[in-house]
Amino acid sequence: MKKITHEDFKVVAPIELSKIPTTFDLKESENKIEKELEEVREKLGKLQDTMYAHDKYAVLICLQGMDTSGKDSLIREVFKDFNTRGIIVHSFKVPTELENSHDYLWRHYIALPQKGKFGVFNRTHYENVLVTRVHPEYIMGENIPHINSVEDIDDAFWDTRFEQIRNFEKHIAQNGTLIYKFYLHLSKKEQKNRLLRRLEKKEKNWKFSAGDLKERKLWDRYQECYQDAINRTSVPHAPWYVIPADDKPVARYIVAKTIYDSLKEYKDIQEPELDEETKANLELYKQQLEKE
Repeated sequence: MKKITHEDFKVVAPIELSKIPTTFDLKESENKIEKELEEVREKLGKLQDTMYAHDKYAVLICLQGMDTSGKDSLIREVFKDFNTRGIIVHSFKVPTELENSHDYLWRHYIALPQKGKFGVFNRTHYENVLVTRVHPEYIMGENIPHINSVEDIDDAFWDTRFEQIRNFEKHIAQNGTLIYKFYLHLSKKEQKNRLLRRLEKKEKNWKFSAGDLKERKLWDRYQECYQDAINRTSVPHAPWYVIPADDKPVARYIVAKTIYDSLKEYKDIQEPELDEETKANLELYKQQLEKE
């Protein structure tokens, strides 16, 4: 199978999404790719146990992508071998009345993973510069001072919001959160195929919404906004990875391998050692238990 590294899909310079392929050939069968994924996710699960004991870093996985890009199934398959106490998934929907009574980042702050755990944001704080940028009228629900109409939402507004997001990520990174942001790069053709499957297969009908077709008509605008967001916010402490997503098994493997290989570079992530007194008396403790 073709070897990949965690650097291969990282955004380190300005990109043009239209020039990045939505497919990637691992030069292996689907069964073999799924087998490789099983091995990587098992290693990830063991590493998470070590990180839980180490209790120094938290890991935040951010997943973004167009509708049908495969976020839900990727979460299911990549993190299947995790201890449930070590991972929390948050799927951010339309802000509630309570959430809109706070600033837009509040609901993301309170959902951050604690040290030793993984947090997965299924759709993220970037929705605040993506869907709201495509539909600026949504901003009005936030009741922001000095924003009295859609006309007030100008370039300076978005510049400020990007700065706030960069500061948010810088703050949590400086305090021990390792951030990995994945954009699942889906082609418009493959999205059409996946939407058709939702309509054709009765058991998948529930996933379909007429709103999906309305948003599909805005495909080019979404691509512009995604590209701008990625280029403005991919930094060493919070990098973006553009993952070819037309083939789900390939996308899942790339994401899992990227996370695992990157985390393995943190050589200080080790299970804590017992104190000298406990180590010196292990045999004694064993004898005490055996005599019970």
